[in-house]
Amino acid sequence: MSHDAQFDLIDAIPLPVLVVRPDERIGALNPAALKLFGADVVGRHYITALRQPGILDAIEETLRDGDQRSTRFLGRAAGRDTTFNVTIAAQRIAAGRAAVVTFEDVTAIEEAGKMRRDFVANVSHELRTPLTALLGFVETLRGAARNDPAARDRFLGIMEREAGRMARLVEDLLSLSRVEEDERMRPMTDVDLGALIVATTTLLGPVAATAGVRLQTNLPETPVVVPGDTGQLRQVLNNLIENAIKYGVSGGRVDIRLTPPADEPALRTKGVRLSVQDYGEGIAAHHIPRLTERFYRIDTHRSREVGGTGLGLAIVKHIVSRHRGRLRIDSELGKGTTFAVILPVT
Repeated sequence: MSHDAQFDLIDAIPLPVLVVRPDERIGALNPAALKLFGADVVGRHYITALRQPGILDAIEETLRDGDQRSTRFLGRAAGRDTTFNVTIAAQRIAAGRAAVVTFEDVTAIEEAGKMRRDFVANVSHELRTPLTALLGFVETLRGAARNDPAARDRFLGIMEREAGRMARLVEDLLSLSRVEEDERMRPMTDVDLGALIVATTTLLGPVAATAGVRLQTNLPETPVVVPGDTGQLRQVLNNLIENAIKYGVSGGRVDIRLTPPADEPALRTKGVRLSVQDYGEGIAAHHIPRLTERFYRIDTHRSREVGGTGLGLAIVKHIVSRHRGRLRIDSELGKGTTFAVILPVT
């Protein structure tokens, strides 16, 4: 037994709970608290076991006056920081007043809150720059450039580009929201990936030609059909091929390949592999794990110059996840980058 028999009842509580006896030593931990603190804290003074000023002060005051208090406790588990809401309540036992300390893990809630705050901050930042530019040009057109046709045309061209940038950002935000909303529902309509690749490359052909990039496809002779959402898979192809054109332009070529169904260890079932490969500058290894984060950019200035919103790969990741697939990214500096989407065929 890891604690005094009089405290056995706390073993039934799913949250981590420990009891500080009237002599200020830890008299009990339930199984959840044992995982958090270890069995060696039983019998130790609570100051040496917990060590954080906020919780130490709250326990001291509750032992003194019997009032319930709340505080926070910061820990670390599995390589990440954890946050607990802590409640300290007094409990009368034979030896006097004890303190029952309950820990509620709110790490996931804290992380979600931080993600929301970061998301709002990023969206605000992305919109602020073009809005500031538009307002500045409107003021100039009303003043100094009112009667200057050349300046007016130049400013209107810049305003059009900035307005287009905002429109793309709003479109991507709405698209990301829709994908996240539907992510739990796997689409099951038959989609011919080969035909979709042909249609998409035909549509993006003029864009590639303008950039001096040749699109080359390598497709199986027989149709490759997967369960999916045609519109979303088209969006995956659009985003990946457009990225390859924009950021791999120095390589002069983009290869789009599709494999026939085969055993895919990543899926533990049969699947197909759709890959988009460029031969540009490549991506440093430390960037690759973060590429699908919202608004993550390797080169912020260049991304904005080519019209990127920082959301394209985040959208791709969520669409692939909705299709119960996998996204793989391989890159080597100076040799190019390959984005591979692995999709199940059943």
